[in-house]
Amino acid sequence: MAKISLRHITKDDVNYFKKWWRGEELIKLTSGDLTPISDDEINQFFSDLISDHNNLQFMIEANNITIGNISLSEKPEGWFELQILIGEKNEWGKGYGVDAVNELLKITKKRSIDKIFLEVRPTNNRAISAYEKCGFKQIGTIIHQDNPNMSETLRMKLI
Repeated sequence: MAKISLRHITKDDVNYFKKWWRGEELIKLTSGDLTPISDDEINQFFSDLISDHNNLQFMIEANNITIGNISLSEKPEGWFELQILIGEKNEWGKGYGVDAVNELLKITKKRSIDKIFLEVRPTNNRAISAYEKCGFKQIGTIIHQDNPNMSETLRMKLI
């Protein structure tokens, strides 16, 4: 069984984002936007990320190696959006995503956060299966007319 831990993000973690956000296979599973991203753009995003104290942001570690990122962002009407990224491709398919989501859900339970949703590419069957193992249910397709790289997503919510 996979064993992970979540830790708070530090300034040095920007280097993981620089690596992961440039992996073509990972980009195709997430944003789909293969436009090159500059270090300055990543640095700005990361600076905003670590200075935002309203949302939960963690790095995922497996066997003391940083393999990904998981976050929970507050949305309108008491909802929170979960996002997860296992950036290290050689760690895909090992159950770390399921473990990370379950660890985050333990934190949300302590904080009485229960209105949680996520969006995933409808073709990302591995991720959909992992989310279902964590208690998420498919509730519908969201059309994104303004995003040619990801015209639709599957919305799932925690049941």
